[in-house]
Amino acid sequence: MALQQGLHQRQKQVQRLAMTQTLQQSIQILQYNVEELQKFLDQKALENPLITVATTHEEFVSGTRKTSSGQSVDENYMNQIPDDTHQSLFEYLLDQVHLTMRDTPLRNLVLFLLESIDHNGYLKMSVQDAMTKTGANKVEIVDAITLIQQLDPPGVGAKDLQECLLLQAENDDWAPQAAVDILKNCFDELANRKWQNIVKKQNVTLEEIQTVFDYVRTLTPKPGALFNSEGSQYIFPDLIVKNEAGKLRIYTSRTAKPKVHFQRQYFQKMLQRKDAEVTDYVKEKKREFDWISRSLEQRESTILRVGKVLLNYQQDFFLEKTKELRPLLLQDVALKLGLHESTISRSVNGKYLQTRFGTYELKSFFSSAVAKTDASPEGLSVDSVKKLLQKFIHEEDKSKPLSDAKIVKKLAEKDIVISRRTVAKYRESLNIESSSARKRYE
Repeated sequence: MALQQGLHQRQKQVQRLAMTQTLQQSIQILQYNVEELQKFLDQKALENPLITVATTHEEFVSGTRKTSSGQSVDENYMNQIPDDTHQSLFEYLLDQVHLTMRDTPLRNLVLFLLESIDHNGYLKMSVQDAMTKTGANKVEIVDAITLIQQLDPPGVGAKDLQECLLLQAENDDWAPQAAVDILKNCFDELANRKWQNIVKKQNVTLEEIQTVFDYVRTLTPKPGALFNSEGSQYIFPDLIVKNEAGKLRIYTSRTAKPKVHFQRQYFQKMLQRKDAEVTDYVKEKKREFDWISRSLEQRESTILRVGKVLLNYQQDFFLEKTKELRPLLLQDVALKLGLHESTISRSVNGKYLQTRFGTYELKSFFSSAVAKTDASPEGLSVDSVKKLLQKFIHEEDKSKPLSDAKIVKKLAEKDIVISRRTVAKYRESLNIESSSARKRYE
């Protein structure tokens, strides 16, 4: 049998979906939140002489500030611009040193060590390293550290969390009597709630340890954090819901509709030059402007369409904010609007809806169904189950807190069947401690 080898050229047609740069940028525009969109357009205006963009902040008269608790508060935007003169931790400590210490070799050591205070207020240089770098002896370095630890804020200059909390307790006249001794000798046992060991070591009662534990939780683990605050963080709503005579209406906010203007006179002037390269350049820039305009219109339309579905589906919530959300998935909205699920995801992430009782991220209105009950045949949302879990824990006997297994049983009594692991996951997402950590001795 003869073996034949040969090279054969075949033509094969393959259909592929190529994502063009224009398509990628259109997807990006939908994905941007209001602030990111403004930055993107500002950059385009720098690159394209035919584009001018009205600044969102110039047109926006009221912003929404995020508080430390995660809630949103409506405020006048212009009155909340962070102060650029805000003092850093290093500057604050430096001022105190210059005002309270004479110009001595010891003060020079203090100034040297200040440069090793991190943004949280901790001293990140060991005594040995300081001795090596300065030539000072151990007593001198320790004296310099002690002077730093006497500065404000309390706890600054500590080497670790234990020393930071101890410094604060030592300088607080209102600290519980046993606080300093427990922090000094039984810090790990206190943190890990091995309180019976503390009872034996310190000859104190569980009630006294509970008092110390509650007090320690009021102390500041990062005394320098206040000086590194970036000020108020603002979010700009894309949609606004209004209750007009009992009928809910949804609108696109002004901040979500940046004004992009076309420099028509400049465009015509460039065309009159009769220069082929200039003509090609300005026509390309006009095509870019047209694409940006269409993408912005499509972005606004898509987000508004998604918002209308959410408004219609979660009407009870918008009419009375104490109402719980109904279970809703991204794919439900995608099917309703005839769009891809990924498009819905991009439309709700980082996009906010403002109501008269608060501002919410659009994605917060989505929640899977956990369990069906007679009262809720379509199923309860995860949000509803979490609220029920919070209620159980709020009402529990703090001396005998509910374990996750007991919470599972209480939910089962309401025909809500979920696993203990799921309860633990929900509890942790709510920043609620385990039953052993919630137990109180009073």
